[in-house]
Amino acid sequence: MTSSAIGKMAGSAGERNKEMELAKIRSLSNEELAHQEKTAAEQLFRLRFQVSLGQNDGVKKLRQLRKEIAQIKTVAKERELGIRGAVADEATTGAKVTTGKGAR
Repeated sequence: MTSSAIGKMAGSAGERNKEMELAKIRSLSNEELAHQEKTAAEQLFRLRFQVSLGQNDGVKKLRQLRKEIAQIKTVAKERELGIRGAVADEATTGAKVTTGKGAR
């Protein structure tokens, strides 16, 4: 195998892992989401503190925690706005939803 083929395989495996992680976050309940967000935020705070003191060089972990928090907040906001459910409902029923001045 060439190095480019190995790189492509690693890239697709990483992509599947990201999708699996996002699916895992989406499967959590609202309470579990809030708990995960709080836990990740606390870890991020501690890690930033350690980096500022020079005790830890966790740049990769910082990036990972920020991304995880963003994904959790995104899923929570989607649920709040009903984005995921609304898209699925519209696709299954075939109904067109109109809002604004045109809907009377």
